[in-house]
Amino acid sequence: MDLKTASNNNNNNNNSNNHLRVRRTKSVSVAQVDGVSRKEYRLRSVQPDKPVHKFRDSLLSSASGYTNYRGFLNLCIILLVLSNARLVLENIIKYGILIDPIQMFKVLFLNPSQSPSILILIGLLFIPLVSLGIEKLLSKGKMSENLGLFCVITLVTAEVLSPPVVVYLTDCHAVAASIVMAYVSMVFLKLISYHMVNYWCRSNHTDPYRKRRRSFSTEREKQKDSSSIVHDALKTELVTYPNNLNLKDIYYFLFAPTLCYELNFPRSSRIRKRFLLKRLFEMFFLLQLILCLMQQWIVPTINNSLKPLEEMDVFRMVERLLKLAIPNHFIWLMFFYWYFHSSLNALAEILRFGDRHFYNDWWNAESVQYFWRNWNVPVHQWCVRHLYIPLRNFGCSKSQAATAVFLLSAFFHELPFSRFVEKYMHKQYGNMAVWISLIIGQPLCILMYYHDYYVLHLRRT
Repeated sequence: MDLKTASNNNNNNNNSNNHLRVRRTKSVSVAQVDGVSRKEYRLRSVQPDKPVHKFRDSLLSSASGYTNYRGFLNLCIILLVLSNARLVLENIIKYGILIDPIQMFKVLFLNPSQSPSILILIGLLFIPLVSLGIEKLLSKGKMSENLGLFCVITLVTAEVLSPPVVVYLTDCHAVAASIVMAYVSMVFLKLISYHMVNYWCRSNHTDPYRKRRRSFSTEREKQKDSSSIVHDALKTELVTYPNNLNLKDIYYFLFAPTLCYELNFPRSSRIRKRFLLKRLFEMFFLLQLILCLMQQWIVPTINNSLKPLEEMDVFRMVERLLKLAIPNHFIWLMFFYWYFHSSLNALAEILRFGDRHFYNDWWNAESVQYFWRNWNVPVHQWCVRHLYIPLRNFGCSKSQAATAVFLLSAFFHELPFSRFVEKYMHKQYGNMAVWISLIIGQPLCILMYYHDYYVLHLRRT
């Protein structure tokens, strides 16, 4: 009885194992059964009925391994074009043609209220003279380091705070004021970098343990893209401190497409005229297209959003927000290309500035931190060089220094969202969350800012 019982148990175990194996096989893929039934298929293939069926998965099944969905991508592009074409026709039928190519020129240059903005821009050209004077006095030992630090802090504080006060008191136009404030911020970061780098060089120059006499020579080779002909090497001496303290150096840095100062920037050997003409054409065409979309699409939508905002009509507010999201995002993408690719490359080509790494693959961002690190490389480089590393040297932890960099390069209201995306969303879902924040967040800010601007400035008139 014991042997018979053991035999039955073994048979039952084998049957259960076979049954489990079959269930597992079926749960994975129907196509895997084809390996087991190849002999049967070969026998069936020689039958006179000419069989055409075999074990196969449907293409849309995950087990099929099929990944070529290019046709669906083309379909989505066509649907996107058709849907937006309908919106364009609807906009023209409802509002007519609102495009005025010279309106922006009138607003920026022919409006009498723009004189404060022009004066601010002119004043910014003289601030580097003060910075240069301070650095020359420090290099010659005619000013103490403490006094120099006080003068630098006073200068950069006045540079970044005076223009907003002037704009506020003179009631400048919003467009011109925004452009001026953007340039003020750039000059502010450039001045900090200029003084910090000169301080590093001065410390190295006066420290007897670090002081070294070096003579450098570099060879720059000019290569033609079409023929790949290598020209004769050009030997140049690197600029050393304090020989960099001159007008040519500081004003080159003021207009160069970078926020980080160096004594020796990488310089190209010549200006590529064809490349420059392409970038200039892109600048002109995209700028006109952006202005046309703003006049025809953005402005009417914003004007029609004031009443729902005042009445706190939630459903109409959401409808206005979604209606504004698509054109605003198109304009944002075009502005990114216009500024970071066309404009900065054109400026770099004119100045023969060699480093053209202005952006990374931010469109693949799976977190907000990755986006802010890669969509504006010059700002990120400045934050790492002049904020993160000094804070680390000062004794701050990596997390504290990284948080300070993020707060400066991004916005305060995005910190909770970035933590949420980092913790709960990864890869594809994180990338989708970043895109949604860009598509929805910007028009929401536009509506709120315009509502407040209308209440403060336009309603009383």
